[in-house]
Formats: sequence, C-alpha cells, structure tokens
Amino acid sequence: MPKPMLMRIVVVLALVVCAQPLRAEDTVLSTIREATRQYESGDYTGAASNLDYAAQLVRQQKSERMKALLPEPLSGWEGKEASAQALGAAIIGGGVTVSRDYKKGSANVSVEIVSDSPVLQSVLMMVNNPMFAGAGGGKLEMLKGQRSILKYDAGKKSGELYIVVASRFVVTIKGRPAAKEDLLAYGEAIDYRKLEKN
Repeated sequence: MPKPMLMRIVVVLALVVCAQPLRAEDTVLSTIREATRQYESGDYTGAASNLDYAAQLVRQQKSERMKALLPEPLSGWEGKEASAQALGAAIIGGGVTVSRDYKKGSANVSVEIVSDSPVLQSVLMMVNNPMFAGAGGGKLEMLKGQRSILKYDAGKKSGELYIVVASRFVVTIKGRPAAKEDLLAYGEAIDYRKLEKN
C-alpha cells in the first residue's frame, strides 16, 4: 500500500477515535489509576488532587442520575428542565443537589433532592425530635411511609415540606404561592424506593 494512502487511513482512524466521546466512567477509572501511580511514586499532592477530581466526577454522575428521580409535572402543571449540582467537600461540606421548578397559573412549586451533605444532619434532628419541628412552626407528617415536616402559612399561601429518605437524602418541596395540597401532591409523586437505591 502506498505511504500517502496509509497516512490517510491513519489520520482518518485517529479522527474517528478522537471523535468518540470518552465515557465519564472511563475518565474516573483512568484518573484513579493515575492517582495510584502518583501515590506509589511519592507524589502525594498529585495523588490527592486526582482523587479529589475523580470523586467530583463520581458526584457529577450521581447528580445526573438523580435528576431522573424528580417528578414529572402533575396534571395541569408545566415543568422547567431539571438542574443538577455536585459540590466538593471544600464547599459548604459538599453534596449532590438536583432540583426542578413547576408552574400552574400563578402557583409555583420547586422540588429539590440533596444527598451527601452536612445539611442532612440538621433536618434529621428536626424530623426525629418533634419538639424541634413544633418550635419552628412545623407539623410532622407521614408521606408514603417517609417522615416529613410541613411548614405552611395559609395567609401567604406559601410553605415548605421536608422529607428525609433512608437517612441519606433530604427532599425539600417549596411553594410560593401554592396550596398546601400542591406541596403534598408533589411529595406523593416522588418514587422513594428508587431514591433509596441511589
């Protein structure tokens, strides 16, 4: 085969390989392998940096997967596109957050799911201790077998519903303005069994 033809084939193959998207999973594993190599050679700073980077990639993957667990708009409602955020431990303790906003006429509801965050501990304390919930104007509720706290101001038609799932996730549903029934309906629309498996 003539050399120019061979060079063209090599260039085309290189372009095809470079055009293929690298899976995040492969990036995570290659970053961990590089961190291992750095650790073994005594480059602790580089190893720590790569491990932090790999952890952040894993959090990003988790946040993208969690977006699918946000409820679809209920009948008559419109939903915006879901958003995801994965923060490292250096930023307010870290964690994974996904959220979506919904609208029906003048009513607005937002649903947010947080995991792997220090914020979880303060909400757990409120849910597990009725005195804390009552002191903040909240009312304990059971929602699809999950412990929750509902705070609602009928005069302002606004409120918040906090649901703790498997002691690992906090679901927050806020409505401003919205009926109390809207908050509870969106709380009922979440598949908590699927969330527990994340």
